[in-house]
Amino acid sequence: MSEPIDRFFDRLPAHAAMVLRGPVQGTLRIDLDVDHRTEHWLVTMTPGAVAVTRESAEADAVWKCELDLFADLVSGRSQSIAAVLRNEATVSGEVSLFLAFRRFFPEAPGARDPRTVGREALDGECDRP
Repeated sequence: MSEPIDRFFDRLPAHAAMVLRGPVQGTLRIDLDVDHRTEHWLVTMTPGAVAVTRESAEADAVWKCELDLFADLVSGRSQSIAAVLRNEATVSGEVSLFLAFRRFFPEAPGARDPRTVGREALDGECDRP
């Protein structure tokens, strides 16, 4: 397993209070394919809390992807929704758990919130004579 991925999962409980503010509850199993085998992570989410284990148990939702893609996700080099839309990853079961989990991934380096960019553009227009 990749060290950045291990660190990502280790840090999930510390970030849960900031990320899981809404009414999310359930278990997401993440299946990472690497070298003809599958690594499993089981993430149990409740409002403001996360528990992570390394087991292949029944879950409310299952997300499958390649280990290399997941490494890109935890580094911000790729986006989870885009990966699903490109069919590089699959989600089955309660999709809302995947949508809640994706908020743990970092933004792409240099990414800016479009609302901030829009406000700055409007502020610049207001300053013009």
